Amino acid sequence: MRRGQRFDPTAADRPVLVFDGVFKAYRPDCPVLRGFSLTIQRGEFMFVTGPSGAGKSTLLRLLYAAEQVDAGRILFLGREVGRLTQDSVPFLRRNIGIVFQDFKLIENFTVLENVGLPLQVLGLPERVVNLRVGEVLERVGLGGRGHERASVLSGGEKQRVAIARAIVSEPALLLADEPTGNLDPQLAVDILGLFEDIHATGVTVMFATHDRSLLDIRPRRVVVLDEGRAFDVPQGLEGAALGAA
Repeated sequence: MRRGQRFDPTAADRPVLVFDGVFKAYRPDCPVLRGFSLTIQRGEFMFVTGPSGAGKSTLLRLLYAAEQVDAGRILFLGREVGRLTQDSVPFLRRNIGIVFQDFKLIENFTVLENVGLPLQVLGLPERVVNLRVGEVLERVGLGGRGHERASVLSGGEKQRVAIARAIVSEPALLLADEPTGNLDPQLAVDILGLFEDIHATGVTVMFATHDRSLLDIRPRRVVVLDEGRAFDVPQGLEGAALGAA
């Protein structure tokens, strides 16, 4: 994949992501998603919250084509995920970056090796990988730290490495799964600011959190996942929504 290439360049005016009436059940009497519908527009920054078991993990697995919907459809940049060929699935996944609460770094790898993994999978030359990783590390405030082992980094630094890894392939969509859950309040604010900076470059961001204080920093769209459905929260009631969740 060439730098800057996107999953479907012809879909410039379409939403980045659409869940359209999605049903998913692991047991017939216990659906996880019940006609779930949600649209994320290009360039949007959206907070997502919900109680445990609301279906967030299932959404990610369906979006990544790790599982198939039972009914409904998921559209990513105008392409229906459930109809992708096996050859197209890796391309889909390279255009969606994910940052997790527990970082999911390879501890005995260096920072450069962790961040460069997505580019190495693409078979890019080492010179290109090192150049791109260096640029991304500068963006996340870790310039010059590429040769340090992940194991010696602080929690905040590890999360910055995870963010760099998620954006090194220039994805159209960045998913943050409780990225500040293991950080103290000030570090949480710093990491949110980093996501804001990335969003300002045109990346669509879906930020899952239970931390109501983060919503006071910048008004954003808030969606609550509950009982297998999505509910938009009116502006001004964001903190109450997180408290209820």
